[in-house]
Amino acid sequence: MKLFNAVATVVAVVVSGCEAAPTYSSVSPASVSGSAPSALPTVDLGYALHKATVNATGSYYNFSNIAFAEPPLGNLRFKEPIPPQTRNRTVNDGQQTRICPQSNPAWELIEAQLLTGTNVSVLAAEEAASSSSLNLSSVPTPGPTENEDCLLLDVIVPEAIYSSAYGKASRLNSACVDCAGAPVLVWIYGGGYTSGSKGANNPAGLIATSQTRGSNGIVFVAINYRLGMFGWLGGPIFQEGGTANVGLYDQRLALRWVQSNIHLFGGDPKRVTVMGESAGGGSIEHQITAYGGSRGKAPFQQAILQSAAFQPHPYPSQLDMIFNSTLSYASLVANTSITTLSQLRALPSYALQIINKVVVGVSDYGVFTYGPCVDGVIVPALPGQLFLSGQYDKTLNLMVGHNSDEPTFFTSPFINNVTTFDEFISASIPGAPAAAVAYIENDLYPPIFDGSQPYTSEYGRAKRVIDDSSFSCNSRYLASAFSNRTWDYYFAIPPGYHGEDVSYTFFNGDTTTLDDGLAVQAPVAKRLQSYITMFTKYGDPNGNGTPFFPVYGANSSSLVLDITNAGTVQKDTVATAYCDWWQKGLYI
Repeated sequence: MKLFNAVATVVAVVVSGCEAAPTYSSVSPASVSGSAPSALPTVDLGYALHKATVNATGSYYNFSNIAFAEPPLGNLRFKEPIPPQTRNRTVNDGQQTRICPQSNPAWELIEAQLLTGTNVSVLAAEEAASSSSLNLSSVPTPGPTENEDCLLLDVIVPEAIYSSAYGKASRLNSACVDCAGAPVLVWIYGGGYTSGSKGANNPAGLIATSQTRGSNGIVFVAINYRLGMFGWLGGPIFQEGGTANVGLYDQRLALRWVQSNIHLFGGDPKRVTVMGESAGGGSIEHQITAYGGSRGKAPFQQAILQSAAFQPHPYPSQLDMIFNSTLSYASLVANTSITTLSQLRALPSYALQIINKVVVGVSDYGVFTYGPCVDGVIVPALPGQLFLSGQYDKTLNLMVGHNSDEPTFFTSPFINNVTTFDEFISASIPGAPAAAVAYIENDLYPPIFDGSQPYTSEYGRAKRVIDDSSFSCNSRYLASAFSNRTWDYYFAIPPGYHGEDVSYTFFNGDTTTLDDGLAVQAPVAKRLQSYITMFTKYGDPNGNGTPFFPVYGANSSSLVLDITNAGTVQKDTVATAYCDWWQKGLYI
């Protein structure tokens, strides 16, 4: 896809969102228990001292921007992260925020215009008129907080939990009889594996909901991980000198940090739930199947996966092509020949960030170029295949969900005939055998538009392929793998686009909160937050006066979250033969 002149606008949306150290104060004083502390505490992590800030109501502490890894710079670029190696006794108050280098594809601008009513013919003309040559001056400079030294996390803990007998005993390294730590919720953000940051969402509403009925609530942790080129390169050529999927290793190291340190804040390392949406959910899916289950349990006990998403990258040739393309763009940006990973690794950080923005910016419609890939190590095969073969951590409890319209945002409006559909299939699975491509085009998704199929146009046909291959079927794989220990929901608030449930997850009680221009339905948001926090605390989303949420089970039961039918249960909409086919990996 051409790099639109407007790519600067697209990327600037993320760049301009660079945040200061999060305060998480958007919550009414009465909604969180606890009183303002007289002094702000400092936690000794052994390698660092971190002092808390406090939110505006004085209800909970915020330990921001804690390093969980050595900065991934220089020779540590494109490699598995390592724990902090230096010991710093200067008190850190967490006010120096850094987010990982960001990037967005240019097609997002076209899709945004489409969703706001711009005619497809106008957008087609815009695409045709855009320059086919790369204009580096159109690429925005990195934002002030974008930095490769970004492997940081935040710990948000209610004062009552921090000051509990368990928390005090943990910090004194002494035993505590008949006391227990608090449940922990770890958030992994989404953003196509190319954008996002730990401080983008405010957990105030979740924390408040977790403190109902006399409970002290939960500890909330949010982590950064490397994005785009920095976190998701792979393939045989790259892996000769680099580590594929380092974004997954970043997340795993952060989760191990939680296991080793969360007790110092009053949290129980044996009661950790990890939650993520979109790329965050897709990351967790990969964490559940990491190493094919051959290296023991995952570093958490429960998981909440919302619209788990990733574009399958199982083909070595495709990954080599992405790496070689990255080197080509690096040569253009650096104005010198870059042909090896060592040369790429040696470039200045500024140049690397521009390269990352360019490569992601020119991504084909609906994709982000970089993302999790089969590497033979932490990702030995696609997660769906690993679930089928029993190669995953089977000890977990899960809560999973998907939305009623996941694929619209990622489907090109220019797919309008059989030729463009076939081109889309070829680009989506470039290494697939010809027989598999023919089966997809003629049998699995035949060009029949008489109402007998779940689509009535070539565009709708493409939407269905994208939804099944990259989005909704992931929830089916997960729910089936854990069956009687899974709770599945279907988010059906119109229009039900991908990502719309995030505003509900982090609803803060403000009735002016908007979700893509639409007001959040507060009763639904409160139900979802109750399900999330009850699951985090007790391993079961039920209770707290909400409609009954059944386990997935043999009936493939899915709870519908919508405005008018609280408590409606239906058969999972993706319990289909389409998902069964994709899960087997017959296109590889």
